[in-house]
Amino acid sequence: MDLSKKLHRFTVVPSLPQELSGLHTIAYNLWWTWEPQAIELFRRVDLDLWKETHHNPVKMLGSLQQSRIEELLADDGFMAHLRRVEEMLREYMEGKTWYEKARKADSSLCVAYFSMEFGLHESIPIYSGGLGVLSGDHLKSASDLGIPLLGVGLLYRHGYFRQYLNIEGWQQEIYPENDFYNMPLRLERDSDGTPRIVSLEIGTHNVKARIWRVQVGRVPLYLLDTSLEENAWEDRKITSQLYGGNQEMRIKQELLLGIGGLRALKMLGIEPEVCHMNEGHAAFLALERIRVQMKEENLSFSAARELTIAGTVFTTHTPVEAGIDHFEADLVDAHLGHYYQQLGLSRDEFLSLGRQNPKNQYETFCMAVLALRLAGHYNGVSKLHGQVSRKMWKNIWPDLPEEQLPLTSITNGVHTRTWLSEEMASLLIRYFGTRWLDDPSDYDIWKKIHAVPDAELWRTHERCRERLVTFARKRLKEHLRHVGSTSKEIVTADETLDPEILTIGFARRFATYKRGTLLLRDLDRLDRILNNPTRPVQIVFAGKAHPADFEGKELIRQIQQVALQERFRHRIVFIEDYDLAVARRMVQGVDVWLNTPRRPLEASGTSGMKVAFNGGLNMSVLDGWWPEGYRGNNGWAIGKGEVYGDIEYQNEIESRAIYDLLEKEVVPLFYDRGTNGIPRGWLACMKASIETLCPVFSTERMLQEYTDRFYLSAFEQWIKFSENKQALARDIALWKEKMRRLWHKVRVEGIEASTAGEIPVRTRVQVQARIGVGEIPLDELSVKVYFGNLNAQDTIIDGEFAPLHPVEQVGTDLHRFSGEIECRSCGRQAFVIQVMPKHPQIGAVYEQGLILWV
Repeated sequence: MDLSKKLHRFTVVPSLPQELSGLHTIAYNLWWTWEPQAIELFRRVDLDLWKETHHNPVKMLGSLQQSRIEELLADDGFMAHLRRVEEMLREYMEGKTWYEKARKADSSLCVAYFSMEFGLHESIPIYSGGLGVLSGDHLKSASDLGIPLLGVGLLYRHGYFRQYLNIEGWQQEIYPENDFYNMPLRLERDSDGTPRIVSLEIGTHNVKARIWRVQVGRVPLYLLDTSLEENAWEDRKITSQLYGGNQEMRIKQELLLGIGGLRALKMLGIEPEVCHMNEGHAAFLALERIRVQMKEENLSFSAARELTIAGTVFTTHTPVEAGIDHFEADLVDAHLGHYYQQLGLSRDEFLSLGRQNPKNQYETFCMAVLALRLAGHYNGVSKLHGQVSRKMWKNIWPDLPEEQLPLTSITNGVHTRTWLSEEMASLLIRYFGTRWLDDPSDYDIWKKIHAVPDAELWRTHERCRERLVTFARKRLKEHLRHVGSTSKEIVTADETLDPEILTIGFARRFATYKRGTLLLRDLDRLDRILNNPTRPVQIVFAGKAHPADFEGKELIRQIQQVALQERFRHRIVFIEDYDLAVARRMVQGVDVWLNTPRRPLEASGTSGMKVAFNGGLNMSVLDGWWPEGYRGNNGWAIGKGEVYGDIEYQNEIESRAIYDLLEKEVVPLFYDRGTNGIPRGWLACMKASIETLCPVFSTERMLQEYTDRFYLSAFEQWIKFSENKQALARDIALWKEKMRRLWHKVRVEGIEASTAGEIPVRTRVQVQARIGVGEIPLDELSVKVYFGNLNAQDTIIDGEFAPLHPVEQVGTDLHRFSGEIECRSCGRQAFVIQVMPKHPQIGAVYEQGLILWV
């Protein structure tokens, strides 16, 4: 008999005496996850319970025995520690921030940051990998800097999977259920205590979702959960698993994130001026913004679109189109058909928003294309990824040269205090002071690393390596017990790894392009490196493959099989169930972080950045962030950035390059010791790495960039477009219609330039063009000359623009425009005339089809 429909449900919450109530306050604000004093406070409550609950303070406090509560109350040292941490939290929440002090910007700004996953801490397992960890670090740094930002995501009942390896090394998945009531999050409720419920149509169903709140320092994160009795069974599963299910489940999740997320904010009385879509998953939010403006402000679709574009930011993380969500038209019809009419669009007009070629009826509906068409600011996540993204999405702006596309880049970073070991943080405070805690992007502060004595920096790092080795042995023992190993095999786990030898780390998502087994191609050569009697080396692996990625699982199996060989048994370990806790141990304890993606398939990568803050050195292919970070003296580059057509040949070349680097540079440098046992050359590299990488590759620097380049600009545009009952948005929509109607009469009838013969460098060349403007006023045209050096393919490289101004009328609608270009360098050069519409209030406007190049 199914009793689930007959149950009377109620919630029990942890109950502590008033004197200990501060523990609750701290537990429900994830500020504690990057404050060592707060973490130590929870460890003091009950260390065994802290470990047993996987570092979840809410669950731990709810499991405390009365006797232990009484012991804590009688412990003067603990109570003083509690009061100290409470005061630290209060000072943090009320203190002046970078945003207030440095930007003095309008306090009414509100940025809503939408992401499919958030990796905040292992006690809230709703993340799978790099995208989620970056999102979590984004919120933490926004909190530290005081940026008025909030997060929106989904709360998954089963989150991402927990990993274990069977006796053959094959990855197995389990999906434990998250108990939301025993996690550091709370339901949003009405004044009478009723949970807030948001609803939206998904296909033919009305789907409802609860709104949960996670407090991340000063920043709230709102998470939607559809596991409600009121929902149909299939709709309850929308928030069951992260990246689980088929394409239909994916589109449902993305509708809930984008449309449901925006509606949840509105229900809470929050109407953000700026919405930031972290990857294309949330792109439906732009359609919802348009729909709301059409309904509430009586705007046309075109005017509402202009307003939405002004206040929307899109970040792409994917360097291959195959990694972007595409939906068949029939699937879009089934789930969004009712939306077409609300937007005043035909089916073809709606679907064209998600197609690179709007007229191609066979093209799938792409979420990244939708995001690019409905955002006003867009970026990749490293300089190289920006180049790759412009090449990928050049068809969105078919009339612009690739290097002039408005898709820019803001390189990722990491939240400094989350990833910095306690030992390293204490060392830095001792020699740097505390100013770096507030602004880790200050270059001058990190130069002080050279004042830190070599011996102190080395001992600090050695302690972190020792902790990693202890942790790896413990996890290896747990694995051996699970697969039924003998007692002798379990005991010998204590002989695995050596806390004093060179330790290489490799931990990430096991996608095939990341080439997790590149180091294992020549096992005999690897054996000679790892088991050198005087200069031994060891490797710690970790990572998960997607449950459906059998090639990725095979890579893990191969590593585990190699680790079981007698010659590698003490030198190679694979740590199961990679999560944030494992990641912290590894990035804090390794000497070298290995990164081997196939260029240019790594958009950014951030794990190596975390290593740098802890004194580890990077050895990486020149992909993602590393071309910006590598200086020659702060780590090692595998190859020189080559891209090969033959993947197998590339793997062979680059695996040999890794062995060569290890044998000739890395290992000798590590073991070149003075009489005091200190590797001076290695420490010089460590200090160079810390000095050059730490001020650049933090999310504090990243958030400052997003704020200055995107958020404040988008906010100003949104306000400008919204004023006087959206007068500017309405005007621009009508003005674009006029331009489309009149543009066919615009023409260039002649070009003149004094470019005969050879021209001395630094000469200023006059350029003139006779342009027929039709019925378009002169002040509504932008005429420029685009000029620069030519490459071997006759393409202008590193081009720049110079304006041409009208100087005389030479016919009925014919005008002469004139300007100058300066020949700043020698070689073959060229120019071309560009004509575009120019709105009197916002300047030149790119609109597909409304541009001339002559």
